[in-house]
Amino acid sequence: MKKLKVLTDQCIGCGACVGIDPEHFDFNEDGLSKVISEENLQSEAIQDAIESCPVGIISIEEDSENDEEQHTSNSTVQTNDISQSTSTKTESQISNNSVEEKPKTCE
Repeated sequence: MKKLKVLTDQCIGCGACVGIDPEHFDFNEDGLSKVISEENLQSEAIQDAIESCPVGIISIEEDSENDEEQHTSNSTVQTNDISQSTSTKTESQISNNSVEEKPKTCE
């Protein structure tokens, strides 16, 4: 099941999401964004609100039941990215080391 999330602790209170999609967002008592509805998460307005957030703190994610599976999947992807990056760097270093440097001479 999908869930609408706002990282309120990182919200700057600009109000873009509330202005664009008052069906899903409102201000809390501190003037920061909060989710008020989990219905109709496929709406165009909610996508516009997500894309319009200047600090990028709004998302639609899998509910916590699937968080462990999602975390494991993300860890695997990150590990593969690191391995690939290290491999590429090593190949680059090897090719740079195979070029002989000519001694510098003063003329």
